Amino acid sequence: MQTRLSFSQILSMNFGFFGIQYSFGLQQSNMSPIYKYLGANEASLPLLWLAGPMTGLLIQPVIGALSDRTLTRWGRRTPYFLIGAILCSLCLFAMPYSPALWMAASLLWILDAANNVTMEPYRAFVSDKLLPEQRTLGFLTQSAFTGLGQTLAYLTPTMLVLLGMNKDAVNENHIPQITIVAFLIGGVFSITSVGWTLCTTKEVPLTTEEIAKIRAQPSGWLSTLTEIVDAFRDMPATMKQLAFVKFFQWYALFCYWQYIVSSLSNSLFGTTDATTQGFRDASLLNGQIGAFYNFIAFVGAFALIPFTRKLGPQITHAICLTLAGLGMLAIPQIQDKALLFIPMIGIGLAWASIMGNPYIMLADSIPAHRVGVYMGIFNMFIVIPMMIQIFTLPLFYQSWLGGKPENVIRLGGALMICGAVAALFVRTARAKTN
Repeated sequence: MQTRLSFSQILSMNFGFFGIQYSFGLQQSNMSPIYKYLGANEASLPLLWLAGPMTGLLIQPVIGALSDRTLTRWGRRTPYFLIGAILCSLCLFAMPYSPALWMAASLLWILDAANNVTMEPYRAFVSDKLLPEQRTLGFLTQSAFTGLGQTLAYLTPTMLVLLGMNKDAVNENHIPQITIVAFLIGGVFSITSVGWTLCTTKEVPLTTEEIAKIRAQPSGWLSTLTEIVDAFRDMPATMKQLAFVKFFQWYALFCYWQYIVSSLSNSLFGTTDATTQGFRDASLLNGQIGAFYNFIAFVGAFALIPFTRKLGPQITHAICLTLAGLGMLAIPQIQDKALLFIPMIGIGLAWASIMGNPYIMLADSIPAHRVGVYMGIFNMFIVIPMMIQIFTLPLFYQSWLGGKPENVIRLGGALMICGAVAALFVRTARAKTN
């Protein structure tokens, strides 16, 4: 039976998201450099980044469906948290010691799979645990830990240098020592933060009727796949409407993450040559503004709570996406590095909203017995836009965007605003209980 939780209990319940998102922050800021240290060329980088979208597409709905029907002495969701966190930590420990490109790419596939095994049941866990009126606080608290984890992930190498480590020291594979230590710290954070949640927050016990329904369901992979197909067929209207919002916002974010360094390098330093000092300075600057927008997301997640409660998640999300879109459109015009932190405020607020408000809109519209599978399917709406972006952007990068990275950032801004408009058309409805 669901009971009202205190704010400290909600923090403990969501603390595991800190370690998960620290891991994602390390990937966003370090995987392309690691690939290049190991001999990858620029043309191969997008394909090497396919690990995240591909594993998400394959794993998220399957794990979500399995967690809906899992019965163990530890609960439905808990086994997935633990297994995923252990695998994630092991991959983080091993990643910076990769001796070859193929090993780093393979570890990224396993790392993304482990993160997905942990994260999708985690989303369902929050929906299981919290009363409907507390879900806004619950999901935006997850968003806050996303911002905090990724802020520290972006800043860890800089902090290690400030603590006295040599930024130029590398191992035999040319991977900097500060990168190695950052990944080791990430491995510790991953297992300890999820461990804290498991130790402090127990799942809501299933009723006798719920257990009987689960046991009455057919078992095996075929039944799991059938459940996913049935869930697609019965998808709530709210979820279909949110698919358009997520397409625009995640296509835009992938544009931003892939091209922001090249855009800054070209607009501020007049080069896109990765061997130049200007490009390295742009990369360092991206780390600073990336940490800043993630910190804004951390603070903004809590600041958005009263606005979401008063205005509703649709309007709040639309406002945040609009601010991010305007910020992305402005970035290529900015010539003063200090002024770059202004558009990061909008991007940070959007990042906070993206990690919280769509799940608030979704949570009340899906039936309780299918929370896991629908959370998994819902996150397919993240990875599918990423994969579409990977395969379509090269087709018009030269012809439509003039081969300029700044225009990719502008495209991202325009798509964010399209996502804001789509958010206004989302209608929520309470799900049927049977």
